[in-house]
Amino acid sequence: MNLAVGDPAPDFALSDHNEEEVTLTGLKGNPVVLYFYPKDNTPGCTTEACDFRDNMARITSAGAMVLGVSPDGVKSHQKFIGKFDLPFPLLVDDDHAVAEAYGAWGEKKMYGKTFQGLIRSTFLIDGEGKIAQAWYHVRAKGHVDTVLTALENLKS
Repeated sequence: MNLAVGDPAPDFALSDHNEEEVTLTGLKGNPVVLYFYPKDNTPGCTTEACDFRDNMARITSAGAMVLGVSPDGVKSHQKFIGKFDLPFPLLVDDDHAVAEAYGAWGEKKMYGKTFQGLIRSTFLIDGEGKIAQAWYHVRAKGHVDTVLTALENLKS
């Protein structure tokens, strides 16, 4: 089930790369860019993470924060953050329950095979905890510009 603008964002409690719990309700009051990506240290995921990193000044000036979510574990997230100097938390969704709640887990096709996996998706959540924008089947390159435009529109 895909989420739509105005829907309440599903709450979650996930461990970050420092093994500290992060909850959506604990972040209310400011916009959150929540992005789901398949795997640390892969080309598309690295492109997307580095684009968010390179635009953090614009994101934080809009009062927002970024959270990345994948099924990878704490150690993998720590290496990914260290290797690319990522200034935002990466959350562990190893059972993909949060991805499922956001509609970011489902059928994928690659090299002629069909399987269940993480669908690259991004959600802009407003300060009230509602979906302000939802993007599914995201192309990593250039996606951050789309998110920034939506964030600026949310701010105004």
